[in-house]
Amino acid sequence: MRGKISFLLISSALTLASTALAGEGMWLPSQAPEIAKQMQADGLKLDPNTLANLQSAPMNAIASLGGCSASFVSSRGLVVTNHHCVYGSVQYNSKPEKDYLKDGFLAATLADELQAAPGSRIFVIEDLRNVTAGVMAGASELAGKARFDKIEVNQKALIAACEKQPSRRCDVRAYYGGAAYFLQQQLEIQDVRLVYVPAGSIGNFGGEIDNWQWPRHTGDFGFYRAYVGPDGASKPYAKENVPYQPKSWLKLADKGVADGDFVMLAGFPGGTDRYRTAAETSHFFTGVYPLQQKLLADYSDQINQAIEGNDKSRIAYANALRGVDNFKKNLQGQLAGAEAIDLVAKKTAQEKEFRDWALAGAGRKTRMEPVIEALDATVAEANVARLVAIKYGLVNRGQLLGAARTLYRWSKERAKPDAEREPGFQDRDRRLVGERLTQLERRFDARVDRRLFDLALAQYRSLPPDAHNKGFDAMLTKLGLDRLYADTKLGDTPARLAWLDKSAAGIEASDDPFLKLAVSMFDEDMAKENKTKDRDGRLQAGRSAYISAYIDFNKARGRAVYPDANGSLRLTWGRVTGRKRDGMVYHPFTTAEGILEKFTGRDPFESPAKQLDLIRAKDYGPYKAPALGTLPVNFLSTVDITGGNSGSATLNAKGELVGLAFDGTIEGVISDWWFDDALTRTIHVDARYMRWVMDRVDGAHRLLDEMKAAK
Repeated sequence: MRGKISFLLISSALTLASTALAGEGMWLPSQAPEIAKQMQADGLKLDPNTLANLQSAPMNAIASLGGCSASFVSSRGLVVTNHHCVYGSVQYNSKPEKDYLKDGFLAATLADELQAAPGSRIFVIEDLRNVTAGVMAGASELAGKARFDKIEVNQKALIAACEKQPSRRCDVRAYYGGAAYFLQQQLEIQDVRLVYVPAGSIGNFGGEIDNWQWPRHTGDFGFYRAYVGPDGASKPYAKENVPYQPKSWLKLADKGVADGDFVMLAGFPGGTDRYRTAAETSHFFTGVYPLQQKLLADYSDQINQAIEGNDKSRIAYANALRGVDNFKKNLQGQLAGAEAIDLVAKKTAQEKEFRDWALAGAGRKTRMEPVIEALDATVAEANVARLVAIKYGLVNRGQLLGAARTLYRWSKERAKPDAEREPGFQDRDRRLVGERLTQLERRFDARVDRRLFDLALAQYRSLPPDAHNKGFDAMLTKLGLDRLYADTKLGDTPARLAWLDKSAAGIEASDDPFLKLAVSMFDEDMAKENKTKDRDGRLQAGRSAYISAYIDFNKARGRAVYPDANGSLRLTWGRVTGRKRDGMVYHPFTTAEGILEKFTGRDPFESPAKQLDLIRAKDYGPYKAPALGTLPVNFLSTVDITGGNSGSATLNAKGELVGLAFDGTIEGVISDWWFDDALTRTIHVDARYMRWVMDRVDGAHRLLDEMKAAK
């Protein structure tokens, strides 16, 4: 019954969207008709109803890379995204003698395009439909683990039915804390190839110094291509495969954006926390984030020390290090932002206003008082468990232990009927699991791994005794650290992959020390997992009812309620604009001359000589912006993004490509928790700069011609 009530509340909430502020909100495409008036008032020229149609342009040109966003820009499967989104494939294909991380890569012909890193996918959006009733069937009256399990069974059944269609990848995600569920259907393209990425000194100009900062001068763009079998079916990499022909692709705008222009994004934002309780908010900013920031700083320092002077190790850990440093700096911004706006006080006041309403009136109080009490108690329990889980999970930083645990879990799940297996360990996951295990061969150095594992063990040992895994402790003492790396064969890719087809009994009989460690951990890990599922079931029950009431509360006040980001397709819009701070003015555009001003000739402020010569000569050709009188590089807007939006197509009022979102400003990252239109700014790479680099610097004329022909 609760599921039906929640669905009605969600449906009615969508009619409020006309009150939305430009910039705020990561909206479901199906909400486009409800936000239409506001989007048109802000400058949208398209029929808003087209944005709700995932079968037509521009929405069916939007793609996901499974962690980044992307879009098709030609009829031959050419995909544009951020430089840092293809970075893993650049790293995987690099060697000291062919350092694409430094020099960039440009395929001269289709035949020269490189196979992307194992596990790379391009997901083409096809459908996003409400399946709340199906997910909650038989679950609404259950509690704890029974509730969690029933929801999971229903989700897997919906996914299995969806994936009876060949080459489809489907998922079911929670919205509004589990008050609603949507099924996302995507075409899964398995053959992904690296086409072009500029030199690192362009694609990552400014490095970590400029990361999350403005002004910015980063050419954060790169290209993949999607390939399918000769019959048009999605297939793994094969030489005979041909470029995929998308149903539509984005057109390059003839005219770039200017200050004040309407822009919108379509992409796959990973996660926001705007509907967390005040207690959760306080917990993250006083406990979780300071701990994570310290752990990441130590991790980054250890990697840097371990790889110093070793080109092979530098390349192997480049992708991991970039991700760690990015997250570390993001957390710095989150912590500073929370203090600057007094986030916990804001959340507390917001929560009090809602709870006062929820507990007023006999009917609401009778219904909501037990919901609030139960949710608060479960949140307090989850907060304690979260800090323990963070430190416990660090042992997987030893990549061979992580691989061993995956292999043993896979063998245990394989013994069950497919429908009863844990998500991530079903037949549908076999290829991806194998590909992730394959990645290790070019992202692993035993010497570095041992050092990082030692660091992780130090944190693990700081946990109270009751948080330890007794089987792990006993086996680690018996084996000794030296034997782990001396006697294992898991560092060899064929040997590692061979275990995927072995039984649990076979792994249990193995003498490989990392496999022995994985076996020793399993029983206690499963007990912990079941406790987590019980808690998650209680959280789903409490949070779904709580947020449903919050929607009703906002409805009475004419306020729009959009769901937190959760990795599914979303739409957001805003304006190109700068920002004023005390004593500072952020202009909305940076220009090529700024690259000269920042250039030092040393990483991260170095640039290709050809690029510098062109800037000094002001050789910008047709890419110069008339209003600026020079070449724009990056621009700011008010659109609402978070992690996962990287690579999202930035569209003008007619739905044409004018750039790519790639970052936010450090003071604006607090928008994951609290949106403030005065603080929040998104940084985009301007399509005019992209085309100039392709044309004048790198000679990527084949690709430019392909995109022009696509118009």
